[in-house]
Amino acid sequence: MTSVSRPGSAPVPSAGWPDEPVLVEVWRSGFLESVHRGALVVVGTDGQVRFAAGDVDRPVLPRSANKPVQATALLAAGWAPRSGEELAIGAGSHSGEDAHRDLVAGMLAAAGLSPDDLGCPPALPSDERTRAGWLLSGRAPERPAMNCSGKHAAMLSACVASGWPTAGYLDRGHPLQRAVEARLGEAAGTPVAAVVVDGCGAPQHALPLAGLARGVSSLVEAPAGTPERSVADAMRAHPWFVAGTGREDTDLMRAVEGLLVKGGADGVHVAAVPGRGAVALKLADGGDRGRTPALCAGLARLGVDPALLTPWALTAVSGGDGVVGEVRAAAALAG
Repeated sequence: MTSVSRPGSAPVPSAGWPDEPVLVEVWRSGFLESVHRGALVVVGTDGQVRFAAGDVDRPVLPRSANKPVQATALLAAGWAPRSGEELAIGAGSHSGEDAHRDLVAGMLAAAGLSPDDLGCPPALPSDERTRAGWLLSGRAPERPAMNCSGKHAAMLSACVASGWPTAGYLDRGHPLQRAVEARLGEAAGTPVAAVVVDGCGAPQHALPLAGLARGVSSLVEAPAGTPERSVADAMRAHPWFVAGTGREDTDLMRAVEGLLVKGGADGVHVAAVPGRGAVALKLADGGDRGRTPALCAGLARLGVDPALLTPWALTAVSGGDGVVGEVRAAAALAG
C-alpha cells in the first residue's frame, strides 16, 4: 500500500521489523562487544539475486541512496547540468565545503533562483573543518550547506527547464515528484511501496534492497550518452562532489576503478560495478559504523579485489592510546 506520512498525520502502516541476521561484528580485545543486524543483497548485471542475507524484498527507506536514479528523472524532466560536477552534486550528499556551496549557488543563479528558493532546511556544514570555522565565527546555518542542497538545486533547475512551478516542488503531487516516483519504481522493477518525508523535506520513496541494487546497477550498465550512464559517469569522475573530503563514498570511488557508490542515512549503502552487478544493504539499527565493512564484503562477492578494499573492510576499535579491536563483516557475509 502506498502511503504518505507527514508531521501530525497517521503513521505509515508497518508489519513490524523482521528478525535479521548479524551482518557486522564489533570485537574489543578478543571479546564480541556488539553486533549489527540487517539485510544485504548482491545482484548480477541481469538484476537477478546472486546472494541474500536477510529479507531483501522487504521495502526500506534508501534515503540518499535513491539519489543516483532520482537524478535520471531530473535529466528527463529537462535539467541540463552545465558540467559533470553539477550532475555529481545533484546526485550526491555533499559535506558543505566551500566549493560545494559555491557550485550549488551557481546552479541556482543559472536557473534565475537564489538560496531562498531551496526547500531544504538550513544547516551547518558536515565537514568538520568547515563546520568548526563557522562555529568560531558565529556564522548561522544556511540552506546551501545542507547536504541535500545539490539535489534540491537540481530539482528546482528541472522545474524551471520544464516550465513547472518552483513553489511546492516538494509536494508529492507536483509533476516533478510524480516523475521521480515513477522513475524509481521503473528502475527498481517494482512500484514504490510508500512515500514519506525525508530529512531534507523532499519525498522519500520506499523500495526493497533488491530493487535499489537493480536500479543503481542499471546506471553503470547503460549505454554511453544515456541519462543513466551520464549520472554514473559524472559521479565517478567527480566523487568529491558526491560526498567530500574524507568521506567513504568519495574515497571508495577513487580507489576502485569503475565503482559507483552512494550511501544513505540510517544504515543504507549501495554500490555497483560495471560488468559485475551491485550490492545494497540496510543495517537494522540505522547506524553508520558497520556500513562499509558490510559493503566491502558485498563488493568482494562481486569480484572486487579485497586488497583495494582494505582501508574500509575493517574499522579500528580504540582502547587507550592504541587499537584493541575491529569492526568487521560477520561470517554470514563471507564469500
